Amino acid sequence: MKRKHFNSSRRYQDALRIQMKQGKQAGLASARSVGALAHAAGLQMLDLAKLHEQTLVTELLPGVPAGKRAALIKQAGSFFAEAILPLEKTHTSTQEAAVYLQKIIETLSQRTMELAASNLELNQEISHRKAAEAALKQSERHYSELLAQSDHLQEQLRQLSRQILSAQEEERREISRELHDVIAQTLTGINVRLAALSKESATNTKGLDRNIARTQRLVEKSVDIVHRFARELRPAVLDDLGLIPALHSLMKNFTTRTGVRTHLKAFAGIEELETARRTVMFRVAQEALTNVARHAQASRVEVSFQKLPDGICMKIKDDGKSFQVERTLHANGGKRLGLLGMRERLEMVGGNFGVESAPGQGTTISAHIPFGKIRGGG
Repeated sequence: MKRKHFNSSRRYQDALRIQMKQGKQAGLASARSVGALAHAAGLQMLDLAKLHEQTLVTELLPGVPAGKRAALIKQAGSFFAEAILPLEKTHTSTQEAAVYLQKIIETLSQRTMELAASNLELNQEISHRKAAEAALKQSERHYSELLAQSDHLQEQLRQLSRQILSAQEEERREISRELHDVIAQTLTGINVRLAALSKESATNTKGLDRNIARTQRLVEKSVDIVHRFARELRPAVLDDLGLIPALHSLMKNFTTRTGVRTHLKAFAGIEELETARRTVMFRVAQEALTNVARHAQASRVEVSFQKLPDGICMKIKDDGKSFQVERTLHANGGKRLGLLGMRERLEMVGGNFGVESAPGQGTTISAHIPFGKIRGGG
């Protein structure tokens, strides 16, 4: 019986599809035929109505424009009216079947309108989503390009800054050499000649002797200034004796000039660093001491070195007044440039820069330099 039920259902669906395809010119004999088959298989009018509705909703109506659906439902209703004629005897009257059919048609019409509205909303939502996805992809590409450009510009600025620092260091080396080899020697020669003139002068030349003595003192003072200038530009002791003696000399002169006490804690292993890295350590300490003299109002500064598993860390700690690190780094002024200069020097040799400052604790500058060769160097 179930097999017959299945076959009659399939026959009804196939006949309804053909009817809808052929349109108004198609006869309704096939409807009466499948109705008789359904009656023989034991289907009731309600079974056939459900089958009719299922075929319309799931197979015939999807994809049909909303304006044509009403005509299609009406045409399908004519087919259904013919198909249920063999089944009418199972109902109390033909009028009851007609009312039942009308209710089915009204239900189908309502569902069709709801389905059409849902399809419209779904299509609009799909369109909005596609537009949003396209805009998002375009925005992502735009920001990716901007980010790449920003990274490229930052790298260019970083390279330029490093080139400037390298050029400055080389220029300082040349100026130091010129001051020491040419100007200082010339002034010393003048001083020697004045001393000889003083010895060879005639008796009773007190005024001449006094003038010569003043000139000698002036020349000696000039020589001292030139030597100090040369040491600040590029201390010869850094190249000749190493970083530790150069720092001792720097800190001694700093104490003499400012009255701020200094203390150095180091170990011999730091002299094994490459020349460029030892120079960076010296310049960072020099700039840090300059900042202390200008801003910190400190009474003591300690420079210490610590050996780490991956490198060496130098710390410059003072007991002066603190400052807001982030605000200073983003402000204009010499102190900001000094901090940025220290950071750039360290990054140029693969190192890291840090600064901490807190009320009552002073300021600590940290300079970490790794072991190994400088990237891009020899």
